[in-house]
Amino acid sequence: MTRPYATDEQYERWYMAECCRCGRRRHKAGTWPDGYVCRTCSDRAVRTRGTCPGCGQDRALPGLRPGDGAAICTTCAGFSQTFDCSRCGFEGKLLGGRLCERCTLTDRLTALLDDGDSRIRPTLVPLFDLLVAMDKPRSGLAWLEMRRDQPGSASQLLRRLGLGEIPLTHDAFHELQPWRAAAHLEELLMTCGALPSVDKYLCSFQRWLPGHLTGIADPEHAKTIRLFATWHILPRLRTRAERSHITPSIRRFAAEQVKHATALLQWLGERNSTLASCGQIDVDAWFAENTEHARTCLRAFLNWAMQSRRCRRSLSIPKMKVSRRAALSEDERLDTLGRLLTDTEIPMRLRVAGVIVLLYAQPASRIVRLGVDDVIRDGDTVLLRLGEPASPVPDPVAALLLEHIANRDNMNTAPTPRPAGFSRAAGRGSRPAPTTCPRS
Repeated sequence: MTRPYATDEQYERWYMAECCRCGRRRHKAGTWPDGYVCRTCSDRAVRTRGTCPGCGQDRALPGLRPGDGAAICTTCAGFSQTFDCSRCGFEGKLLGGRLCERCTLTDRLTALLDDGDSRIRPTLVPLFDLLVAMDKPRSGLAWLEMRRDQPGSASQLLRRLGLGEIPLTHDAFHELQPWRAAAHLEELLMTCGALPSVDKYLCSFQRWLPGHLTGIADPEHAKTIRLFATWHILPRLRTRAERSHITPSIRRFAAEQVKHATALLQWLGERNSTLASCGQIDVDAWFAENTEHARTCLRAFLNWAMQSRRCRRSLSIPKMKVSRRAALSEDERLDTLGRLLTDTEIPMRLRVAGVIVLLYAQPASRIVRLGVDDVIRDGDTVLLRLGEPASPVPDPVAALLLEHIANRDNMNTAPTPRPAGFSRAAGRGSRPAPTTCPRS
């Protein structure tokens, strides 16, 4: 390709300039009333919205008022160009074809979810509506561009969904790789109703299990572990999900039960023994060699094996040791509470969670399910919905909660179902788009 300039000096003269906003020598994005602007400052300025102090209209405020430097609209600033979308008229950052970010996202999703007949696959229309309505469409565009040419990227998964190559079933998503991208898309489909709602940690376990079974060299061991997971672990996880919810610790413990059961079978093989021939000496030796946590994880497998007659029913499982730490004294509780309220070196999420534990005696499994809607502002009073009625929050703690909500992280990705940590799920509607919540 022939470059439109002959020398590097010409390139510097034609395309580079000192930005009037940041003062750095960068690529010119345009010439504005106050001078040349770079791409970074241009993008930031056209995305600034509010009420113009000059004309009082609610619109984009890319200009700067002489004197005080207040952000003003293009009309008041005397711009010779406009930033209106050629399709919807929205004023903001423009991309190819002078389309705004939301219209560009709409076009790209329409192309990806096309079923081959120049239309969005009907079963995926709810997913299309959810993504188009996200609060920050540029985050959706970044999500679609991420590793676009690599297998398993968001764009490729959406394209295969549109063509019907991926069935709309949970089992189909559990077989996809990379599992994180597949899990994120699966949660989006559950949020919009295109897939039946299933506990995400149950899905996570079902997605993890086949990979673990593939890594077991002995076919008989793999068969035993598959039966154990199918008839013991999964039914209990499903029951727990129907009754309340599955926490990350429950999901992790289920996987550890499977891992330690696998480790026992391998250990028995090294001793030239099998599960069927396993004796009390073997059980006692394994318990003596392993930690208390490993023993706790293995109990369910041994009980299941004895009940299903896969090992001797006369085996005796050593009793579990239960140790409890003494409760905090009132002075220790107050000291810890004071540190959480004042120590800025501690991550904000841990400070908020710790304060709720100390003040309201809530378990971590309950805290991680709190969302922004559970923090209620009634005038100058802040309430926390832990039950009915909502509980009042003291002033120092209220300030901490509100600060965490205002500055929570991971808000710049494609929308996902409402995650833990004071977040809100994405909604639908006209502009301004509803608040979205990030991937967890």
